[in-house]
Amino acid sequence: MTHAVLALNAGSSTLKFSIFRFHAGTETELGAGNLEVNDGNDAALLERVLAEAERLAGAPPDAVGHRIVHGGEQFTAPVRVDEHVLARLATLSDLAPLHLPPALALLRKALERLPRVPHVACFDTAFHHGLPEVARRFALPSALYERGIHRYGFHGLSCEYVLSALGSPPPRRLIIAHLGSGASLTAVLDGRSIDTSMGLTPAGGIAMGTRSGDLDPGILLHLLRERTHTVDELTELIHHDSGLKGVTGDSSMSKLLARAEHGDAPAKMGIELFAYGVKKQIGAYMAALGGLDCLVFTAGIGEHSPLVRALALEGLSWSGIELDVEANHAGASVISRKSSRVVVRVLPTNEDLVIARAARAVLPTAPHGSAIR
Repeated sequence: MTHAVLALNAGSSTLKFSIFRFHAGTETELGAGNLEVNDGNDAALLERVLAEAERLAGAPPDAVGHRIVHGGEQFTAPVRVDEHVLARLATLSDLAPLHLPPALALLRKALERLPRVPHVACFDTAFHHGLPEVARRFALPSALYERGIHRYGFHGLSCEYVLSALGSPPPRRLIIAHLGSGASLTAVLDGRSIDTSMGLTPAGGIAMGTRSGDLDPGILLHLLRERTHTVDELTELIHHDSGLKGVTGDSSMSKLLARAEHGDAPAKMGIELFAYGVKKQIGAYMAALGGLDCLVFTAGIGEHSPLVRALALEGLSWSGIELDVEANHAGASVISRKSSRVVVRVLPTNEDLVIARAARAVLPTAPHGSAIR
């Protein structure tokens, strides 16, 4: 039987979507889009998305999957959405205040607009829910750990796709570098996440387009003590005015690369700072994994910036990584030399397909054993 499944990915300023057809074991992307969210127009955007999805599929979707950034302690696998689930999700908004409110608002509107089809929430944190305690914990009092203040990790849907694309069994010791405007690295051992760079929120880890990444917490205390920033101003600083934007005035890596070609010193520093953070995380995860068999670069920067990849791997030949300079410059799928002990891949991610697969699984005629309860 043929099914059309819509994947929705609501961000703070964009609405991404993809429509897939599942038929006789095949998965076909029929179309995708990325719309800017204007003030108060998210309902109109949803109508545009649904109209486009129906045009491409020839009928309304049979199921809808929704990307939800944070599942907290409660959600560690995809879940079919009802009012009870929505109420539980609403309690998690403080964990991802930039991402969860718009995603939940869209989810409610989609439920109202398509009440007779199943809606499935898919969580970026779920892939990391089995992190070892030593990787999950921050060095804070145990009472805070018991309250859920610990590392959750994100970009889990991307990690799931990468694992599926690498085939079974996956490389035993694997690092996934998801490098985009939001960026994180994940250490994967025997197919399971054992550490990841983002923490309680998507603001942790390496520097990103506008997010600071990890900071000395004393910096925030200092700014509060000196009364130069309120809590709201610190939130804006960490999430919107730091990272590449803070260092260079520009959050776009492609624009920074163009500026650097013309000798722009701040742009060069921003690129080097970003790549240096990636390199340090690769080294840390090689230690955590006890070596490395495969490194995957994915997402916008990871897939499209040979310079960032080269800078991130510079000086790592001691680890068994041998970069093929020409293959890297050409954007080949494998950018390591044949003699390299570590295989380095460039692999386009597809989070929407992971979402669509999860939504497809709730349909009555889904393959046996795949249904979500």
